[in-house]
Formats: sequence, structure tokens, C-alpha cells
Amino acid sequence: MAQLFIKQAKQYSVGRPSYPQELFNFIASKTPSHDLAWDVGTGSGQAAQVLANIYKNVIATDTSPKQLEFAPKLPNIKYQCTSPNISMSDLQHDIGSQSSFDLVTIAQAMHWFDLPTFYQQVKWILKKPNGVIAAWCYTVPEVNTHVDSLFQKFYTINAGPYWESPRELVDKKYETIDFLFEPVDELEHNGPFRFDSEKVMDMEDYFTYLRSWSAYQTAKEKGVELLTDNVIQDFKRVWNEDGKIEKIVTFPIYLRIGKVGSSN
Repeated sequence: MAQLFIKQAKQYSVGRPSYPQELFNFIASKTPSHDLAWDVGTGSGQAAQVLANIYKNVIATDTSPKQLEFAPKLPNIKYQCTSPNISMSDLQHDIGSQSSFDLVTIAQAMHWFDLPTFYQQVKWILKKPNGVIAAWCYTVPEVNTHVDSLFQKFYTINAGPYWESPRELVDKKYETIDFLFEPVDELEHNGPFRFDSEKVMDMEDYFTYLRSWSAYQTAKEKGVELLTDNVIQDFKRVWNEDGKIEKIVTFPIYLRIGKVGSSN
């Protein structure tokens, strides 16, 4: 998975949305203490830097050293490049000890994971019984009717053949992803719960986001340029119809959240 994002790591760090404070406040309200968090698949650290304002220490891991180069360096964040197939002994050596973490977060990444193995690690490392796992994804951006209509065509027809199959879990808002954790206190289910991330973007920002896609990189490696001159002109035409250079782009976020319970 990491290989898909290495070549466009800079576009990823610049073009992707940040996550709303409301999301992190909600998650933090469900962990009894705020000592230690593990951000898995941290990428360029969008989630880790916010967690560092809430939790005393954050361990942020990714399999891509190139992505980690763009992560913000903060005194209470430890970045660690890990193997895609991290063993339990490596987990203990590089991440932390058994039942020591208050929170495990996964932002826009869990659909790539070997979930049975990962869940075993999560259940081992979280404090019992109230350690929390929070995983979220964001779906396609919302701008306005005309831009969104053209985007849907581009997303499904132009880029469609180049998406990896795990992308389907994102399209379905993580509703169908296996999530074997109890609802946290005061919640009747473990999600998905919707939040919104808003980002002010101009046309070039929007194109940077599109170029950060794994599908864009896959197509490029096959000799296909998805953002052809004609496609760019079509997007510019609908983008400029309202006369506004910058627009508020909404990325819907869908959160699954649960607690580890008394799992061994």
C-alpha cells in the first residue's frame, strides 16, 4: 500500500484535507485518560499533530519513510517507520508494551490493513477494558452541483479502473468494514458517525488533491494521464461558473469507534 503514495507524498501532505477538531474532541471524550496514543498509518502526520495537543505522548507509525518526511516534528510525537507485516515482538519493541495505550487511531488507512492481524495487535496494546480504537475515512469532496457532477464522472469512469479494491470500503463509508469492538460508553453502536472537514481550495488545490490519489499514481505508472488537457478544461469551466476562485470544499468523514473490552 505504501508504494502507492510514495511518489506523490508531497501532493498528499498538501492536497489532503485536515480533520476537524470536533472529531478529535469526540474521540478524546471516550478515553478515560489521555496519556498515550498510537496513530497507525500516520502518513504525513495530519492526525498525529492534533492528537499531540490532547495526549501526553503520541507514537505515529507508517510504512512509508517518504510520507514521514513531511510529518510535523513535535516534541511529544515519536515517528516510527514500520514493516507492513509488523510482528508482535517488533510491536513491543518499537511501539509499546501490553495494555499501555489509551487510544489507537487510524485515519484514512484501515481499509488497507490485514484486519485480523491488526486487531490482535490493537487488543494486545490497548488498556483494558476502556482503551479505544477510532478509525475513520473520508469520502469524495463536495463543492457544488456542477463540479460534483463532473467529479463523479471522473471518479467512476476515468479513475475507476485504477482504484484498488479496498477503496470500496471507503465508498461505503466504512459501514461494511469488519469492526469487532464494543460500543464505547454512552453510545448504542460503534458507527459510522459523520463529521465534516472543510477546506478552502482553488482550482489548483483541487487538482493537487486529485493527483494525490493512489488511482492517479497507478494510472500514471501504466502510461495514462487522467488529468488530460480536456479534463482540466472541463473542470475549469464548471469551477469558474460562479465567478469564485476559491471555494469551500467539504469532505464527509465517517468514524468507527469502539472499546477493547476485556479482550485478551
